[in-house]
Formats: sequence, C-alpha cells, structure tokens
Amino acid sequence: MTRWLTEYAWLPEHAEPTPDVLIETDGGRITGVTPLTVGSRPPAGVDVLGDAVRLPGLTLPGLANAHSHAFHRALRGRTHGGRGDFWTWRDQMYSVAARLDPDSYLALARAVYAEMALAGITCVGEFHYLHHGPDGTPYGEANAMGAALVEAAAHAGVRLTLLDTAYLTSTVDGQPLDGPQRRFGDGNALRWAERVDAFTPDGTHARVGAAIHSVRAVPAGQLATVAGWADRRGVPLHVHLSEQPAENDACRAVHGCTPTALLAEHGVLGPHTTAVHATHPTSGDLTLLGDHRTGVCLCPTTERDLADGIGPARRMADAGIRLSLGSDSHAVVDLFEEARAVELDERLRTRRRGHFSAVELLTAATVAGHAALGWGDAGRLAVGDRADLVTVRLDSARTAGIPPVGVFFAATAADVDHVVVDGRVVVRDGRHVDVDVPTELRDAVAAVTT
Repeated sequence: MTRWLTEYAWLPEHAEPTPDVLIETDGGRITGVTPLTVGSRPPAGVDVLGDAVRLPGLTLPGLANAHSHAFHRALRGRTHGGRGDFWTWRDQMYSVAARLDPDSYLALARAVYAEMALAGITCVGEFHYLHHGPDGTPYGEANAMGAALVEAAAHAGVRLTLLDTAYLTSTVDGQPLDGPQRRFGDGNALRWAERVDAFTPDGTHARVGAAIHSVRAVPAGQLATVAGWADRRGVPLHVHLSEQPAENDACRAVHGCTPTALLAEHGVLGPHTTAVHATHPTSGDLTLLGDHRTGVCLCPTTERDLADGIGPARRMADAGIRLSLGSDSHAVVDLFEEARAVELDERLRTRRRGHFSAVELLTAATVAGHAALGWGDAGRLAVGDRADLVTVRLDSARTAGIPPVGVFFAATAADVDHVVVDGRVVVRDGRHVDVDVPTELRDAVAAVTT
C-alpha cells in the first residue's frame, strides 16, 4: 500500500479542490480518500504524515486523451506556414504515413505516448488505421502495426484503447483507396472484422475498440457491420463526424441526409459511440446525438490548427451530449489547453463569457474521456477507482498565486510534476522515469521526415 498526502485534491462532486487529502492506493486501486481535519494536518515544514508521500500542488484524477493519431506528431511545426486547408494538410500527413513500418511506428508512438504521460495523460484512445504495408499488402503478422502501438503504450506507462479503424473507401460515393491510403484498407467490413478478431493485445494496459473513420471511408451498407461488431463485444465505437463542411455536402449529395442522420439510420449512434469533432452539425444532428446518448470528443487545438471551425460545444452539452477531449494531430499535447479552449472558443463564437464551469472542464478531461474509451473505473479520485494521480504545480510562473480551482485556466502541460498510473509512478519531478522524451521524439520524428 502507498499513502499520498496531497496539498490539494479535486474530489468527485466537489466544486473546487479540497486541501490536505490523504489518498491510499493498493494493487493499482484507490483504497482510501480522507480529507484531513485541521488537527491532523502535518506541521509546517514536515513533508510526510507517517509514511505518506507528500504531493505539493493540486492532484487531479488521470487525464484521458480520447482521440489520438500518434504518427501526426511528426508533422508538428512542419505544416503551419503558408495557406491551405484540411485537404492540403492531409497530403502532407499521407507522406509521413507512407514511411512508417512497425519498428519506426513503435519508436515514434513510444515517444509520443511518453510525451502524453508528461502532460498528465494516463489513458489514450488511438484512432488507428495504419494497418498494412505501404502498398496495402498485409504484414506477416496482420496486426503488426497495432501491436507496435500496444507495446509503445506499455513502455510509456499509459493505458491504451486501440480504436481499430475501418477505412475502406476514399469518398462518400465509394471511390477506391489509392496511393498512401491503400495501407488503411481491409477491402470490406467483414475482412476488417476478421483481422481485428485475430488480435489479442499483450498486457492488461490495452484494450481493443472499434472506429469508423468517417462516412467517406465506410460505405453506408457496411456501417452496420462495424457497429454490430462493437456492440456484440461491448467495446467503444468512435467515428470522425462532420469535421468539414465538404463532408456534409458530399453526404447530402449522395445519401440525401447529413452524416449524423446516415449514422443514425444504420445503427451507429448510441451510448457506447463517440463522435469526434462534430464541428458542423445541424440542430437536427444535435437532437439525434443527444437522443441516442452519443458522446462527442472535441479536439480544439487541432480544429483551430486545421481551420476546421468552432463547434457548438455549449449547445451539445445542453442537448445531453457528454463531452470528452482529444489532442488528435498533436499540434499541442496539453489537455489543459484543450479544456480551456472549449470555453474560450465558445466565447469567440458567441462573444459572451462563462459557458462552462471548472468542474465541467475537469469532467471532460477526466471521467468522461475514460468512459468514452471503455475505462469506466478511472477518472475520479474515489475508492475503488484506478490509482491514477496527476499533480500540477501551483508555484510555477504560470500558476503562482492562482486559486487551485483556476488550474484549467492557467496551467499548461509543463506544470505537471508527478504522474501515477495504476499505482505506478510514471513521471517524477516533471521527468518521465523510463523515457528520455525529447531525445526519443527528435530521433523518431527525424526517422520518418528526413
């Protein structure tokens, strides 16, 4: 058993952090959460209460990154100059995708997931579609690329939901995959399911879920096959939705309805489904998502980087849609920035302030993200939940002088000082205990970009 004495901890159902909380963990689970009375607080200058490890700052539950494309991290700083849009950026992304193999993907993903751990992320949802060799030929081990991601997460010390993605066509009207896209495809949804069925990840840190890349990438007649596979196994199902107006226009032209309506018609929406982005929904789309209890994963830093637009986050929440967060293309790996962007982007869109409370942003970054990834026992500092602790400094140049409740409007990933995942220390004093993150990122990115 390990005992942690937190200066502040943000406990479930509390509007703001609680001072002096003793958290006990054993076997990777939280076994005790005790706010200390004034009389039992340790005296000034004493760093321990009995054998408790003191955690100065604000301790949060583990953060969940519900939407990741690990290999996009290689594009950071390379795609930001000049003009263009999502579609021109996509061409640059494909050039990196074409160069990856299981070994280089392991090296890159290990560094990227370790960067996430430094940012307080204890669980990641990898939206994975780099399945085969560059020309579309399967590797000898059909799930070699997925296995590389599972191994990378183990090295980085984070949990992983591998959202194995069906990506079968290049356009809404069913044009075949070509060029770099060929490595994404399995031919049809049944063959996709056969390949995923054959994959059993090593280790208890990883689980397999499902994803439909988009209505561009899975023909309407095969949507139900993917959704049914996920439903029968009780695993999360994710889907890119209405990220671009062009996607909406193409879907209306081919199917006579919005992408959301098409997904609803084919049984894709539901409480285990998360729509990623949903930047351009109609009012009817929001009603469908809310009525089906479908979640939405917002990725504000990527949506702004790609000039996607600003989604109606407050209207989503008011429609009963649970919100989670993702760093997507990893232009930034910082869940604090993603969380506050939900509020700040809404201010830009409406020209009004005060749309989301601090607790709502905390929920999106923690328990809602874990639930979207199928880890319903994580994301809260509560007895029985996974022992994930993320401690944020309150004495940095960014956080000095702020009340702890203001951390999502002041802190950055650089302020994360201590991270515990399933009871194991992964980050200590702002450094990853196993991975030289800057060096490994530099080398892994260079290997696929030069």
